Amino acid sequence: MDVFGVDIGGSGIKGAPVDLGRGEIAEERFKVLTPHPATPDAVADCVRQVVRHFGRPVGQVGVTFPGVVVGGTTRTAANVDKSWIGRDAAGLLGEQLGTPVTVLNDADAAGLAEMTHGAGRGRTGTVVVLTFGTGIGSAVFIDGRLVPNTELGHLELQGHDAETRASTRAKEDEDLSWSRWAKRVGRYLAHVEMLFSPELFVIGGGVSRKAGKFLPLIEGVNAEVVPAQLENNAGIVGAAMAASAAPSAPSSAA
Repeated sequence: MDVFGVDIGGSGIKGAPVDLGRGEIAEERFKVLTPHPATPDAVADCVRQVVRHFGRPVGQVGVTFPGVVVGGTTRTAANVDKSWIGRDAAGLLGEQLGTPVTVLNDADAAGLAEMTHGAGRGRTGTVVVLTFGTGIGSAVFIDGRLVPNTELGHLELQGHDAETRASTRAKEDEDLSWSRWAKRVGRYLAHVEMLFSPELFVIGGGVSRKAGKFLPLIEGVNAEVVPAQLENNAGIVGAAMAASAAPSAPSSAA
């Protein structure tokens, strides 16, 4: 039985079976567009489409969510419909898929993957993993242990919600050059650094594939800043890891 990871984003929902031992997707990921409005039932149907696309036996399934998740219940909802707030997301998705589902914050999932298989592997102290996309997600680790649901993309920065100024969407919507966007990202990283004093920032999300265009332009940050190694597959891998590690999950590997 395969372990699947599914990553719910503001623009797309993507997933794949995952090789847990290697920390990689086992097949090319499949993606569908996020429905609008992104209501619980509509998104759950998309998650089912993604998992069933592969035609493989389904064991554990991990699903990321763009918001705070506590005990499988979604407490906030960023870039999806607000009707998610207070929903038993794990129960809803489990009914759709006919198997237990583990739900966690999207950046926390990406962080778990990067700390185990990627840029944060073997690092101690404070590490902050940030995912830049429709918004900005965050995962904070202290000596390898996750502090869940930090949601640092919603810090106030110069009078604005930080992700409205420094996310990849903001770059695209405002047609910012790499240098102008890097200045905004640098100011954001400096603000996070002031609050948490991390030794390492790991920059993830789809934009990590183009790290060479903006990371060398970031100034005013003392911490080491590196791109995510798993790039935009980190959420899928981390979701599968969380599902496999769930208390009710049998021991298995893809």
